[in-house]
Amino acid sequence: MIQLSDWLQHNSLIIALNSSAWTAAPLEVLHYFSMFILVGSIAVVDLRVLGLAGRGQSVTSLAERLFPWMWLGLALNFLTGFLMFGVNATAYVTDPIFHAKMTVTLAAMVFGLIVQWNVPRWDKTVHIPLLAKVVAVVSLLLWVGAILAGVEVPALSGIG
Repeated sequence: MIQLSDWLQHNSLIIALNSSAWTAAPLEVLHYFSMFILVGSIAVVDLRVLGLAGRGQSVTSLAERLFPWMWLGLALNFLTGFLMFGVNATAYVTDPIFHAKMTVTLAAMVFGLIVQWNVPRWDKTVHIPLLAKVVAVVSLLLWVGAILAGVEVPALSGIG
């Protein structure tokens, strides 16, 4: 893993994208913007599952409109995050704070998928099941945790 991260860190494309303010700043902006798209679309669906938003429409119809945005946000966030990770890859690979961030993010993605896969089934019942609401709350909390962890990696580890 160290060899791969070392290769990534010395990759000319990654160096070029991260060494100029003209490319590094837009890369970070796109990373945060894609996170807002990702988390925002999931949060709206989670809040609808909880009965706190979008009550005028079914959970399924709302989810069908927002989940493509979630996938777009995830793809852009992964790509930009990977490019930003690459510039300090060897430091990130060994950093426990970065590992915690990635663990929380992965757990949030899993809960997001659980919601996405189950929304059509939950929407067929008269009332959204309590378990569905628990999953939605956990999803929201994990995404807040992923955002906070992402902000704290540079602050606590000095990387980035």
